[in-house]
Amino acid sequence: MSALECAEDEPFGLAEPQLAMLDSYADALRAGWSPDNTTSVSVAQLAEIARDPADFVFMRTDAANRDVRGRTITLPDGTSVQRIPMIERWIWDGSFVGRISLRFVSGSDALPAHVLGHIGYAIVPWKQRRGHATRALLLMVLEARKVGLRRVEITCDVDNIGSQKVIAVNGGRYVETFEMPQYGSSPKQRYVIEV
Repeated sequence: MSALECAEDEPFGLAEPQLAMLDSYADALRAGWSPDNTTSVSVAQLAEIARDPADFVFMRTDAANRDVRGRTITLPDGTSVQRIPMIERWIWDGSFVGRISLRFVSGSDALPAHVLGHIGYAIVPWKQRRGHATRALLLMVLEARKVGLRRVEITCDVDNIGSQKVIAVNGGRYVETFEMPQYGSSPKQRYVIEV
């Protein structure tokens, strides 16, 4: 686990998903939190965990998410698209805080048209406004550097003031407001952080 210290002197870090953390992750799902900001996946993920907890965790590890040849994902509009490599980390402060991921194409800063951004994150509601997202984004930008990215794109809803502040604190520069029909009619804002 990467270590930073929270203001309250609680340990803070990002960890590759692991079985020891799964109960806390599942508790967040049961409380209605979803790691996906565009579609609620809580019920589906709880069913996956009940079926095979070890497989659920493995499918979120680097080993499962680096070689994605032949694997697809389904967008909110039902379109099936090719997956791209991803690094997923669970945010931890002694208990589960949220999830953050880095999506990338090896050797390029560009993303396929169906990908909203390089980095996405979701914090459980009861741990928001404590600086966790800001610290997690900083750590994930450092991961982006390690995989060779020179810049990352991050998107958020136009009314998500909290996320806009998190991105700005981490050096995010507003680029545009846009709509992506595959993700619904809600407009999004795109930011870029130079790595």
